[in-house]
Amino acid sequence: MTFSLVARCPDTGMFGIAISSSSPAVAARCAYARAGVGAVASQNVTDPTLGPLTLDLMQGGLTAPEAIAEIAKRGRFIEYRQVLAVDRNGRAAIHSGPNSLGIWTQAQGENVASGGNLLANEGVPQAIVDGYLASGGHIGDRLIAAMRAGLAAGGEAGPIHSAGMMVVDKVSWPVADLRCDWTEDCPIEAIATAWQVYKPQLDAYIQRALDPRAAPSYGVPGDE
Repeated sequence: MTFSLVARCPDTGMFGIAISSSSPAVAARCAYARAGVGAVASQNVTDPTLGPLTLDLMQGGLTAPEAIAEIAKRGRFIEYRQVLAVDRNGRAAIHSGPNSLGIWTQAQGENVASGGNLLANEGVPQAIVDGYLASGGHIGDRLIAAMRAGLAAGGEAGPIHSAGMMVVDKVSWPVADLRCDWTEDCPIEAIATAWQVYKPQLDAYIQRALDPRAAPSYGVPGDE
């Protein structure tokens, strides 16, 4: 019921994840990223504990392939799970259990991995990877381009209703965490619209958190 990608920007070291599903609020259960460590998607009959655990393993020194191999040993009902990871050096790894739903497949390249289940066809994850690698600019732009490429390749077998995008960079919190938890329209386009609004303000929100004295004007009544 889901297709996603995890990615690293080799120029900035930022990590990001984008995900979409026919289920509600998919990003709330499936999207995980940690600055300086990596990004993880835990999906398909989701076990939300696997995302933080994979990040902990990578933070402790394991590569993405090593962390995913450890998850395959430790995870409960791992035959039902899909877990995707990318680490600080751009190495990617994927576990797709044999009981993943419907048409399921995966693809990966340097700095990126994609996987999905209940897909319209087996080519969707490769289209997502290709879309990410072919695009440029901010990692947020690239995540949107990749998800649009996956949707254009067929996406999920049925309509999608939720989506999310998370980006981390240097600080301990996500610098972008955008979600569309339910819509009858296209949730990926809803996220894309939100990103276009949020992107120009991203640095200002970080500065306000770090030192509001040096932050740009808030632009609210009474602000000078």
